[in-house]
Amino acid sequence: MWTKSAVLGFVAFALIASGLAQTRQTPVRPSAKPVDPISGILDAFKTHSVVALGEGDHGNEQGHRLRLALIRDPRFSPIVTDIVVEFGNALYQTVMDRFINGGEVDSAQLRRIWQDTSQLNTVWDTPIYEEFFRAVREVNARLPPERRIRVLLGDPPIEWDRVKTFKDIFAQMREAGDRDAHPTSLIRREVLANGRRALVIYGDFHLDRTPPALRTGCQPGSTIPCFPGSIVDQLETVAGVRAFNIRTVTAVDLRTLQEDVADWPVPSLAVLSGSALGAIHYREFLPGGPLVVGPGGASQAGSPGLLRPMEEAFDAVLYLGPPSSITYARFPDALCADAEYVQMRRRRLALGPGLAPLPC
Repeated sequence: MWTKSAVLGFVAFALIASGLAQTRQTPVRPSAKPVDPISGILDAFKTHSVVALGEGDHGNEQGHRLRLALIRDPRFSPIVTDIVVEFGNALYQTVMDRFINGGEVDSAQLRRIWQDTSQLNTVWDTPIYEEFFRAVREVNARLPPERRIRVLLGDPPIEWDRVKTFKDIFAQMREAGDRDAHPTSLIRREVLANGRRALVIYGDFHLDRTPPALRTGCQPGSTIPCFPGSIVDQLETVAGVRAFNIRTVTAVDLRTLQEDVADWPVPSLAVLSGSALGAIHYREFLPGGPLVVGPGGASQAGSPGLLRPMEEAFDAVLYLGPPSSITYARFPDALCADAEYVQMRRRRLALGPGLAPLPC
């Protein structure tokens, strides 16, 4: 006959043994380790034709400086043939090709590249985006023609002369592909089909991997809005090419997710797979768990897409420093003095609901 104390002792021993066994079966993950971001990005091209680099919050100067240092690095042009950007209207690809190869382009025509995208607001009107194009032009000026970098404009080819209402923008995107489908087709046609390699620079939500269950409604006759996934999703499911995607973290302090990030060099890149940082929920990398637009409209940060490990959504994170250190490019005063620009931008802002007013 077992006494009560003996039974309790046995149960306690069993629980301890079970815990020890579980500990042995589930080893503690190591911390994510920082590497030099330029070297890390270029190393990714050894095994991937496409490396997708998130911008972080649009307009941040730290990410801009990193991108300039990357394209100016002498190791970049022998490896990377194309740069695909969100901040350019594909309608002006021939203008960009001419400009990037040293040709003469009128400044009024050049700025239509970033001012005439599908975005109604001033997101691309700060100087850093034009500066990026000019930096590529300067790099190309030192390279032989066969090694020059091509910049591919990823935003759908919107013709603003045909836009009278907000719906007109979507009508044109139905013809050319939306803001994820169009760049995916572009990459497949201009990069992958020609055996080239591309750096893709886009907002981070265009680059994350979406759980298959959320990519719904794309069957013929479906009444659910079609959401085939991000650029990376579509490249991997349709083109069968594994991309290496990087989330740039600017609005969340990574030091709260992994303590030793405080000792990381700024900037740093860290691969997520198998690390403690990679096991953390995707939502923890977002400021305050914002609303996310999916196939069923806006959903809370607790959606299945954000409650999975971060390593399932991204391959790496780019650390640019704590949020308090991030600075943003200033809207140029010269644009406020340009009556034609002000009239154009106010007219477009009036087409969309709830947009911030022109900062003039």
